[in-house]
Amino acid sequence: MLDSLYFGTAKPGDVVTAEKWTAFLNEVVGQDFPEGLTSWTAAGRWRNSAGVLEQESTYVLQLAHLGGEENDRAVKQMIARYKRDFTQDAVMRIRSQACRSF
Repeated sequence: MLDSLYFGTAKPGDVVTAEKWTAFLNEVVGQDFPEGLTSWTAAGRWRNSAGVLEQESTYVLQLAHLGGEENDRAVKQMIARYKRDFTQDAVMRIRSQACRSF
């Protein structure tokens, strides 16, 4: 399974800094996905609930994993924690089948 997650960085009166993002990866993501991950910064754009087009820096996270209920639950909990901790309205998740090998 491949999960591509898009985490916005703008929050009321502040932003999610690179240091805060790294801490989130280490403390939250790394606990449930210790086999590894890929992350990068991107320029994001989305239409908020009021219909306004917003632009912001975005952290993209890709997780290649075996799937299953436990990993699905871990991804959902990670999204909920990011939204709560960083005052976010949404985290976009794109999930697809993948073949991985090392």
